[in-house]
Amino acid sequence: MGFQKQITKGGFVVLAEINTPKGINITEMVTSARKIKGRVDAVVVPDMDNGVMRMNALAGGLVMQQQGMESIIHIYGRDRNRMALQSDLLAAHVLGIQNVIVAQSEPIASGDCSNAKTVDDMDDMDLLSAVNALNAGVDLSGFELNGSPHLFAGCTMPPCNEAGFAQELEKASAKVGSGAKFVVIPAVFDLEHFKGQVKQYKSLGVPVIATIFLIKSVGVARYLSQTEPGAVIKDDLIKRIRKSKDREMECLKIAGETIAGLRGIVDGVQIQTHGWEQRLPVILDHAGI
Repeated sequence: MGFQKQITKGGFVVLAEINTPKGINITEMVTSARKIKGRVDAVVVPDMDNGVMRMNALAGGLVMQQQGMESIIHIYGRDRNRMALQSDLLAAHVLGIQNVIVAQSEPIASGDCSNAKTVDDMDDMDLLSAVNALNAGVDLSGFELNGSPHLFAGCTMPPCNEAGFAQELEKASAKVGSGAKFVVIPAVFDLEHFKGQVKQYKSLGVPVIATIFLIKSVGVARYLSQTEPGAVIKDDLIKRIRKSKDREMECLKIAGETIAGLRGIVDGVQIQTHGWEQRLPVILDHAGI
């Protein structure tokens, strides 16, 4: 069953994020994908979201499709104007990519091309409107298309503290009103704390996909707890990693346990390993997938 049918029929979807290379050597990307083929519903391919110049998501999504895996690509307005973005969306459909996420992106200054110019011609709402228009057979200027795509678009909700939660939830609701079919929410680190927020997320009225951010070390856990808005990482979890004889394996185990714990609570998960894609099978093992 494809990603769209799975998520619209109430199934629990499992997505794995795999970045494109900074170059043309796709060996590692392909190897990581092959190891999880048949175990995840789709591969999410970011498009230089972190501000680091890489091969674009269209090519990465096509590579995943060639491996027999459904792909979901990120789109946003930081790097391209509305004409280029519409063109990319049409190209995605022709290449067999029908799933897109209107994503958040880091500022250009935080990446490796700080002298590049930011475009920001379209915001999230504009992009979702563009998807709707193209699906309806017209471009944003109202001109009829010679063949229309069938794109399935979702959106993201950025990390936020408790004070800003209501506002971000309202923004996510507006994106749903503009056509987002699912929402990818911030990373879940503490299940008990998250359970207190589920009803608010469910109020969006579309499937909710929780992010699983792989904690790689005690240092990463501490850094996230201090700097990531809204991240609830309890001391007990940090102590668990620190006391483990195999800290790396403990981190993978925690990610898997979090996925398993989210079954029946949300509609799916998106696993972010940030360079540890080769360890995705171990996480899935611990999740019972």
